[in-house]
Amino acid sequence: MIANDQELKVTLDRIAQFQTQVAHLRNTETNPVNYRAAVSGFLSEIDRMQLEVREYLSLHPREQTTAV
Repeated sequence: MIANDQELKVTLDRIAQFQTQVAHLRNTETNPVNYRAAVSGFLSEIDRMQLEVREYLSLHPREQTTAV
């Protein structure tokens, strides 16, 4: 789980990198089956990280100190 704003920034940067990679594969992979196989892991990881971001942002900073 994301514990502070620095970890939030790192996670958001990773999401952006993974999205860039998926977009690149979308434009370069010619076979739809291969495309789905190549991006499924990236998409799962993006979903997981976005959930962490959402959980972090849903808490007020005062709540985070008691939740950790």
